[in-house]
Amino acid sequence: MEVKVVRVNNANASAAATISSKIIEQKEDKILRTLAKDARIDGFRKGKVPPSVLKARYGDKVKADAEQEAVKELYDAVVKELGLDEKSIVGEPFFSNFNRKDDGVEVELKISFKPEVKLDGYEECIPEFKLPSVTKKEIEERINSLLKTTAPLKTIATKRGLKKGDFAMIDFEGFIEDVAFEGGKAENYTLELGSKSFIEGFEESLTGLKAGGQKDINVTFPQSYANKDLAGKEAVFKVKLHEIKEREIPKEISEELLKKFLPSEKQPTYELLEEKIKEQIKNEKTSKLYHEELKPKFVEAIVKKFTFDLPDNIVEQELDIHFRNAFAGIGKEELEEYKKDPKRAQEKRETFRKDAEDSVRLTFIVNELAILNSISVTDQELTQMVYYEALQYGQEPKSHFENYKKQGVLPAVKMAMIEDKLFQALFDRANKGK
Repeated sequence: MEVKVVRVNNANASAAATISSKIIEQKEDKILRTLAKDARIDGFRKGKVPPSVLKARYGDKVKADAEQEAVKELYDAVVKELGLDEKSIVGEPFFSNFNRKDDGVEVELKISFKPEVKLDGYEECIPEFKLPSVTKKEIEERINSLLKTTAPLKTIATKRGLKKGDFAMIDFEGFIEDVAFEGGKAENYTLELGSKSFIEGFEESLTGLKAGGQKDINVTFPQSYANKDLAGKEAVFKVKLHEIKEREIPKEISEELLKKFLPSEKQPTYELLEEKIKEQIKNEKTSKLYHEELKPKFVEAIVKKFTFDLPDNIVEQELDIHFRNAFAGIGKEELEEYKKDPKRAQEKRETFRKDAEDSVRLTFIVNELAILNSISVTDQELTQMVYYEALQYGQEPKSHFENYKKQGVLPAVKMAMIEDKLFQALFDRANKGK
């Protein structure tokens, strides 16, 4: 079998060959002999079934297996001639031609492999930045907020009506067209007015209501509401207010509160609390600076600075993802128009090529930078991350992890974690030089 291999660039190669009918027949005979050892067909003893009988019964399957084996040998020969190993290959080979003829099968395939990525001088892409500062006012505001959120609730003694910032203990039940709906009822529920935790209009309508009072509140569920049975529908909530509570905020921080806010300190002081709060605010500001300002600028600069050949099959996969995501938000009518006009759809797909190429290029850059900077994510870290995410969304951690595993998204999650770790390390290093 003569194979013609062409290295298209540093990430792609093509190969063409004709697998002769003789080679395929030899492989069919080998498969039939192996099959005959264990075949059970009425009228024949085990291991004594003639190949001609097996071929008559399983011919199509045997031929397909023979062709597949021959193609695998072709693929192995191409990889060997290119001087590559299996770890260098990315994605699956693409068959641009597989034409069966009387004298054999004409095969043309494309193979993509990892490009060589050299990132000399990548540090120059890290943008200049100024470390964030923390003002005295910000520290005081954070301490006041801490006092407010941890202060105990106290039932008010006066007969005034509800106002923003109050906590209302209520009973409520929701009805749609005079029929109570599931999940719309609660008793002795504590609601903070102004928290926007209920449907728009609900909390506002409670303003002014006094303890012991009752009220019917008309609301409309938003079209985007999670429960599709309720989305967009008008409802009436019958509400009864039992009592009004407010935060009893202390005017000064006692020694007891200092111990509560600084549980790990043997001798907590107000000055130490200020120091901890300052550090917390600075870390938050730094994290925001890293992710919202430095990371986008760094990514844009490094993708522009380092160009190299990209694996075509990976770019096409990424292009498909961008294309599908673009159609997720369009209307049904526009979607039908694209289905009727494949040329227009292809033109639309091509508009995302640069974004797809930049995304693939960044993946290889991040991978190389992670190696250069000894950044990695262990399986334990990955599991902890997914478990923590599950708890945030109120899901069962193990099931959430298994769903991710089945969907094949764990590698993407791991890559995102490596990217976060990497950028944090790079910016921290630049930070120390300031």
